[in-house]
Amino acid sequence: MSEPSGLLESVKRMASTLLAIFQTRLELLSNEIEEERLRIGQILLYGIVALFFSGLAIMLLTVFIVVLFWDSYRLLVLGSLAMLCFVAGFVAWYEFRRVARKRFKLFSTSLDELDEDRDWLAPRP
Repeated sequence: MSEPSGLLESVKRMASTLLAIFQTRLELLSNEIEEERLRIGQILLYGIVALFFSGLAIMLLTVFIVVLFWDSYRLLVLGSLAMLCFVAGFVAWYEFRRVARKRFKLFSTSLDELDEDRDWLAPRP
């Protein structure tokens, strides 16, 4: 009579183990989705910053050209500000392209873990 309870206990432990594995995989999947969401947020942020500084640089360059024929030190300040905005826009654009070009295979870590689980559970010859 101890055999059915031993078998039942073994099935319960196996179900508990499988449930724990499934929960771990779901948590891993959730982490990967969150990482992808953060990456997309970075792409949007760098794109917006690049557009903002490029627009600001064009505006300042326009003011620079208008003021080009005026008194002495305003040119240096406006030129410096325009160049600073161009550099900031270029750096943001570079970062935007770097982040956007990174290709991640979605759920790659989860798929690797599931492959390991399948190998572990596969019958051994």
